[in-house]
Amino acid sequence: MEWIERNKEIQDVNQLSPLVWAYIGDGIYETFIRVSLVNKSNAKPHKLHMEAIQYVKAKAQADILKKLESYLSEKELEIVRRGRNVQNHHVAKHANVADYCMSTAFEALIGYLYLTRQDQRLKEILDLSVKLL
Repeated sequence: MEWIERNKEIQDVNQLSPLVWAYIGDGIYETFIRVSLVNKSNAKPHKLHMEAIQYVKAKAQADILKKLESYLSEKELEIVRRGRNVQNHHVAKHANVADYCMSTAFEALIGYLYLTRQDQRLKEILDLSVKLL
């Protein structure tokens, strides 16, 4: 993912809010899903969008994270914990609070790995997340 410049130093990334990690992670994960679907299908955009929703909705991300937990390092579990417990005053209208917290944690992990330039690990987790759903 060299095409997006990452200016933050690792110590600066650790000072960011987990909601900022999740904000970045949301964009990275959705882009990954869209590219994966386009690579597998010659479908029209509406059909691609409907399929992408099955991967990016809060319930799906929460389910993926639950299945991923045994693959995560202690540091990654700490990032997940921080993402899950962050005070968020927004809940998606189609998600319950527990799933929304878990999906925020998943996105925080993706964003943290991206911002700290752990590209190999990020790719492993993204690839695994698609297989686990």
